[in-house]
Amino acid sequence: MNGILDYGLLLLLLLGLVYGCYALWDSQNLAEEATSEQYAIYKPQEDTLGFQELQSMNSDVIAWITVYDTPIDYPVVQGKDDMEYINKDVYGEFSLSGSIFLSCMNKKDFSDNYNLVYGHHMANGGMFGDVVSFTEKSYFDKHKTGELYLPDKTMHIDLFACMKTSASDSKVYNPQNISKTSESFKSFLDYVREAAICYRDSGRQDTGQIIGLSTCSEAVTNGRVILFGRLSEITKSNQKQKKAE
Repeated sequence: MNGILDYGLLLLLLLGLVYGCYALWDSQNLAEEATSEQYAIYKPQEDTLGFQELQSMNSDVIAWITVYDTPIDYPVVQGKDDMEYINKDVYGEFSLSGSIFLSCMNKKDFSDNYNLVYGHHMANGGMFGDVVSFTEKSYFDKHKTGELYLPDKTMHIDLFACMKTSASDSKVYNPQNISKTSESFKSFLDYVREAAICYRDSGRQDTGQIIGLSTCSEAVTNGRVILFGRLSEITKSNQKQKKAE
């Protein structure tokens, strides 16, 4: 009987060791999946062939988003609904880290007044994990701009607000309601200004196009953190100014 118990205990220990090794391996793979380096070869440069190649692999790839001096540097997809890319990468394969994706309620060319983009909050800062860092004023103050690449143009992102809210906040999670009238857009901007924990006034007139980067907040059940930016097209005449900012 003692021998059977000893073998049983040894078996349990071995199973625990195997599971621990698997969990460590799985966590490492998940962290590697979430990093932007895996997509770096497709990032739009002066020669956009890499991005076009990615689009040829998956027609749901619609844009590329970069927030300067942060890990946020990813292709953007849009699925038939807002669940399709929760656990699917841009190649269409299963991935717990998912993809960065534009809400199915928005037009894929980012022409809406308010464009809502989602990404997982990864512990290693991957995907939209770094969005949470913008809740700290010192980080918010140092990181002000980004870029949204579209097949037919490139948009400058002027980051201006960071908000903590919940997944049930209908004022920020129903983008289709904001583009109907100018009054609804003004009301939305007023709400963002009042609710933001970090905010800056760039002194520019609103262009009528806003982007919101949304991710989960680990501290609160159904908590969300959203980073807002103003979109403006980069042209040859203003390109140097945008880069300097």
